[in-house]
Amino acid sequence: MTSKKNLSERDICTQYIVPALKKAGWDIERQVREEVSFTDGRIYVRGTSSARGSRKRADFILYYKPNIPIAVIEAKDNSHNVGDGMQQALGYAATLDIPVAFSSNGDGFVEHDRTGSSGSVERTLHLDDFPSPEELWQRYKTYKGIDTPHQEQIASFDYFYDGSGRAPRYYQQIAINRSVEAIAKGQDRILLVMATGTGKTYTAFQIIHRLWKSGTKKRILFLADRNALIDQTKRGDFKHFKDRMTVIRKKKIDKAFEIYLALYQGLTNYDEDSDAYREFSPDFFDLIVVDECHRGSASADSAWREILDYFKSATHIGLTATPKETKTVSNIEYFGEPLYTYSLRQGIADGFLAPYKVLRVGLNIDLEGWRPEEGQLDADGNPVDDRLYNTKDFDRNLVIDERTRTIARKVTEFLKKTDPFDKTIVFCVDIEHATRMRQALANANPEEVLKNHKYVMKITGDDDDGKRELDNFINPEERYPVIAVTSKLMTTGVDAQTCKLIVLDSNINSPTEFKQIIGRGTRINEEFGKRYFTIMDFRNVTDLFADPDFDGDPVMVKQLLADDELTEADIHPEDEPVVDEETGDEIPFGDDKPEVTYDRPEIIDGGGIVAEPLPKIYVAGVDVSILNERVQYLGANGKLTTGSLKEFTRTGLLNEFRTLDDFLSRWNSAEKKKAVIDQLAEHDIILENLLDETKKELDLFDLICHIAWDRPALTRRERAEQVTKRDYFTRYGDNARQVLQALLEKYAKDGIENIEEMKVLTIDPFKAIGTPAEIVHLFGGKEAYQAAVRELETEIYRMA
Repeated sequence: MTSKKNLSERDICTQYIVPALKKAGWDIERQVREEVSFTDGRIYVRGTSSARGSRKRADFILYYKPNIPIAVIEAKDNSHNVGDGMQQALGYAATLDIPVAFSSNGDGFVEHDRTGSSGSVERTLHLDDFPSPEELWQRYKTYKGIDTPHQEQIASFDYFYDGSGRAPRYYQQIAINRSVEAIAKGQDRILLVMATGTGKTYTAFQIIHRLWKSGTKKRILFLADRNALIDQTKRGDFKHFKDRMTVIRKKKIDKAFEIYLALYQGLTNYDEDSDAYREFSPDFFDLIVVDECHRGSASADSAWREILDYFKSATHIGLTATPKETKTVSNIEYFGEPLYTYSLRQGIADGFLAPYKVLRVGLNIDLEGWRPEEGQLDADGNPVDDRLYNTKDFDRNLVIDERTRTIARKVTEFLKKTDPFDKTIVFCVDIEHATRMRQALANANPEEVLKNHKYVMKITGDDDDGKRELDNFINPEERYPVIAVTSKLMTTGVDAQTCKLIVLDSNINSPTEFKQIIGRGTRINEEFGKRYFTIMDFRNVTDLFADPDFDGDPVMVKQLLADDELTEADIHPEDEPVVDEETGDEIPFGDDKPEVTYDRPEIIDGGGIVAEPLPKIYVAGVDVSILNERVQYLGANGKLTTGSLKEFTRTGLLNEFRTLDDFLSRWNSAEKKKAVIDQLAEHDIILENLLDETKKELDLFDLICHIAWDRPALTRRERAEQVTKRDYFTRYGDNARQVLQALLEKYAKDGIENIEEMKVLTIDPFKAIGTPAEIVHLFGGKEAYQAAVRELETEIYRMA
């Protein structure tokens, strides 16, 4: 009989832990899940390609009901001590909001009780003494402060499940459970902060469904401020409400439904006598969910806030990726501290959101400023004011045609190098700027535009044709439009799953608006090859990434200040697009006069504009060129690399390998060199990025030695030629020699990691030699073939 010490970790789980759970009364089919992966694995960008890191996986998660995890178990084989898995288990428990963690090696359990209700923080248990489901449920209720049977009935009500296999991700589950539990305990204002692309609407649906089905909330209102958000919600996550749901349109009030979707603008006319929401009694709704609550309703004196005040007896839940916290406006003041925050950084680390790289492009006139020559005239023949103009002026007060064309050419050049059909959003200063940029991009891509004029589309609030193409742009199945040029309309609420390039040519000073824009690229769609995206920045907007509060916890900063202490920016924040009262669409600056902009647009209750229009100055004949370009990559710490990529990589390598001998030992002992490369990637050392920058076909081995220890570097072709000169292949028969020579050529072209997998034998030129089975047979079997490949690798690095 096999000794317990020789059993694998999986054997320990099957033979000891599962029987202990059964004996304690756990339903193995319904309450116990084994090897639960709860993240997708961070995506690492490798030059123009990408790879996923490993997922976080718990050995066991125990559930009281399918939607309520109450314990986690980390198993180790019997060569470990019984408590060796505890720190790992506690890390998972903290992430998953689970109160009790266990470690086991098959001899027993060590229990860590985060509730404090078991009398001690940690204790050792015999295999036969594992707690029952009811005992751990009692501890969960203590942990969550669930005191009464009524609270328990609400908090434990089931999720919606339609049999499709879709279930909430771990962070959605936490947000849903915390919200339902808080409402069960009587909390009536809730704020959930979840990064764009993490499924806020799906989370809201599950909260609503549980409360509605349990009878806790009978009539629910979902509020948004864009038609696109309402339509997207009705067709998407809320579709399961079917005929119990309606969309409120002005003058179409039907009180026979239970789930209502509405635009703020559809409920108010800014006239107390005709406001549509007053058709309902103040206590009509039990629950109101406010989508993108950082927008209109954030301000205490807005007409939109009056809707929430009118239905003040209802529970209000605010959803946002970017809570609004300024000296005069505060989401936290109204909703309270966030009940749960899931940040962009965490979403990227978990692999649920796409990472980004930044290409910063410096134009000469942007970096140095532009001053008109003496007596220079504008396009209308008027003299241009003699002063130094910079990016704050360009396209807002002063238009330089050559600047627009240079940016269009750079965007086109990038797409041609990657994929001309990568979905792209270009953010401009205003609608007039977007109009010119669309034309410049069309002229820069004549072949594509002649094939289909929708290759480039302006999608702004004033353009009905463009707005009609918005659904096609965000639909992965539709090829056109490819490039969407906008100003404010697409900053929020646009589910662009396959957007791979975001171009910033607008002066964005608001972290809120910037974060919303970045959110257009953070969705992942692996079916269509979308794993990461690029931000092309012409205006140093990505400096906002360096703001320590960019992806931190929201903090209320509103203060009760005297009027003379408030700045103009406090009173008239510029990060809110002006929207139409009827549709929620962006109002173009100057309405029907696109050639006119506003020096300072003001927002009054989400509606009208008060400002004196200033005409733009148009000049031509200016020398515009690109002075510098800089690529920045997102690190595992959530920060962009600073300094040169070479120095960043060198520092990372020297942290990983203390000496050259340390590196050589690990490289030579690795059964597959790809394992070393992948391990470096998980520590944020992406060698392919540096290869792209050096533009040389260096072997990754040589690149490491050269960057870290200044050793002379050979190209892959040079290493392959050295192997050929040594007559290494003469020991093999003709057919086996042909295979090895083909592998060497594959290495010279594509790198060492591309010859280590058996699947290489399924492509040319190997298909002409035989099937993989036939090729392996030439060497005397699979093990002999793999030994020959390892020997070939030894020859490749022999001179090292």
